Amino acid sequence: VFYLHSRLLERAAKLDDAHGGGSITALPVIETQAGDVSAYVPTNVISITDGQIYLEPELFNSGTRPAVNVGVSVSRVGSAAQTRAMRAVAGQLRLELAQYRELVTFAQFGTDDLDASTRRQLERGQRSVEVLKQGQNVPLPVEQQVVILYALNEGYLDDVEITDVIGWEEALHAYMSSSHGDLLKVIADEADLSDDSRTSLNSAIEEFKKSGLAN
Repeated sequence: VFYLHSRLLERAAKLDDAHGGGSITALPVIETQAGDVSAYVPTNVISITDGQIYLEPELFNSGTRPAVNVGVSVSRVGSAAQTRAMRAVAGQLRLELAQYRELVTFAQFGTDDLDASTRRQLERGQRSVEVLKQGQNVPLPVEQQVVILYALNEGYLDDVEITDVIGWEEALHAYMSSSHGDLLKVIADEADLSDDSRTSLNSAIEEFKKSGLAN
């Protein structure tokens, strides 16, 4: 079976000019049994591919969509496929989410005895989960992803109620597009977050919060 999988996936390739150029990407989809990624077929495919995205039914049923388990999902390409701006705002996001999942499990036994820093980590994790929720067929441009992750990292959502995070994010994107489209273009064109861009972003987000548009 291993050789059958490898033969199928070897059809994904970068073509030379003699064969028309371009590339073929393979995206194998595997259904696990009882969530067991260590079973024979998942293990075979994981050993061949450049990573995997593991979608967890429990996360899906709890409203986290796309229901990506960040602890099991892996990319061997990693940050090499990201812009510098995205690396700047998302560098620690996967680790923080994995730590948050562990804290959630621990906190099920009660949060009364948790120290202040652990509570803050839990609250930041909850907001991160809300920010990463995405509707079906609703792609978000990279520059807008950078903006909302920057706002999250800088603590601009810390005083936003968990239930209001999605609405706050939508309002921020609308505000940035209408009032700071030039800044979004700079982030998209430069694919980086310069000091000037960070200063402008801070000013824009602070203006947005003062405007009352998020309420």
